[in-house]
Amino acid sequence: MGQRRCADSVAEKGAKRMNTLFNQPLKVVNAGLHSFADNIQHAGGSAIALNWQPPAQGDIDAGLDLASLLRHPLVENANQIAMTRYLEAQPVLVDVMLAKEAIPAMAEQKRILHSGPPIAWEEMCGPVKGAIIGAMLYEGWATSQQDAENQINAGEIDLAPCHHYHAVGPMAGIISPSMPLWVVENKTNGHRTFSNFNEGLGKVLRFGANNDEVLNRLAWMRDELTPAMKAAIAQHGELELKPLMAQALHMGDEVHNRNAAATGLLIKRLLPALLACSLPQEHIQRVVAFITGNDHFFLNLSMAACKAMMDAAANVPFSSMVTVMARNGVNFGIRLSGTGDRWFQAPANAVEGLFFPGFGVDDAAADLGDSAITETAGVGGFAMASSPAIVKFVGGTPADATNNSRRMQAITLGGNPAFTLPALNFAPTAACLLIRSPDQETSSPGNPQPYPEV
Repeated sequence: MGQRRCADSVAEKGAKRMNTLFNQPLKVVNAGLHSFADNIQHAGGSAIALNWQPPAQGDIDAGLDLASLLRHPLVENANQIAMTRYLEAQPVLVDVMLAKEAIPAMAEQKRILHSGPPIAWEEMCGPVKGAIIGAMLYEGWATSQQDAENQINAGEIDLAPCHHYHAVGPMAGIISPSMPLWVVENKTNGHRTFSNFNEGLGKVLRFGANNDEVLNRLAWMRDELTPAMKAAIAQHGELELKPLMAQALHMGDEVHNRNAAATGLLIKRLLPALLACSLPQEHIQRVVAFITGNDHFFLNLSMAACKAMMDAAANVPFSSMVTVMARNGVNFGIRLSGTGDRWFQAPANAVEGLFFPGFGVDDAAADLGDSAITETAGVGGFAMASSPAIVKFVGGTPADATNNSRRMQAITLGGNPAFTLPALNFAPTAACLLIRSPDQETSSPGNPQPYPEV
């Protein structure tokens, strides 16, 4: 009898609490279908629709498989190993070489490298196709655009991702045998990575342009810029890139879409060496004018440095750390440390950024380029807090830039103390992106899209 009175008392208290709850304004958090929240709001109530979805998109078996990996010792230990290798990487600029000298496979056959994951010629976007044709004209392999297309359709040209050869390139990312490359070496393990030279803005190959202006500039870069940079590096000696990038972050760059400070720091280091070389004064003047007239000149070096850091973290069995993010204008691809050279792909996002007057998203290719390697390495969009002025170029507000850097902490393993953000009290940039967040959250997508590149 006593037990029944106790149960009745509990029930009465529960009913009283329920009545109290429903007799006051409700603030509902809805984790189900958005229509549930809509109905409450239409009735005059307050409801917040949580951006949540079941793990594995509701696939029970896949969800259970994923659950078995949560806090799995093998995965946790592997991620720590990958992160340590990334943090210990020391990318250093050691040389400038033509692609056929730096990458032996570029001398084996008619081969052109492009940005992003693998893609067939027929599926490529317009800018990449135009840039490949331009590279063939530059190399002297074709006499016209039609001739170039005929050779490609006949299978005479091997087209492959830059990442397959430890290289990276912005936008179309084109590398052909006679193009100069920055040669970056990770002094921790001796591994080398590469990137092409930045042409500047306007009508350039990486945007798909291939007229005489573009081809003449590429030839000048090969014939004058390359020997000048090679001589300057030989005179100066090897150049550590992480300290330069770290300093640029403190000067308003994020070393992806803004490289004004980094480019200035680079020419500041190389100019005395360049002046000490035995090159004609007019030659040096043209080289200095080209570099100082292009605030994005350092971008490709930043990418090669980031590639060196991420390659150091690659091939750790069981690691869920992302080592590559890249786009080819059609697909967005990632690679994971624990799955080696395998690509995981999805459609590339439409660009959300600033357009020239009269143009919009319908006129643009989807997201394009290898420069997302900067975000993969914890800079670029992850370091937007250091570069509030970048929003004039990519859109948004300075507050968005700061918040973006904070948000990245939710999907990364830790931070990189080599790269700090003054606007966040010199906190390290979020680094070591995981395909699942450290807190096992299911309310956020696993892979952030880096913002559009130049």
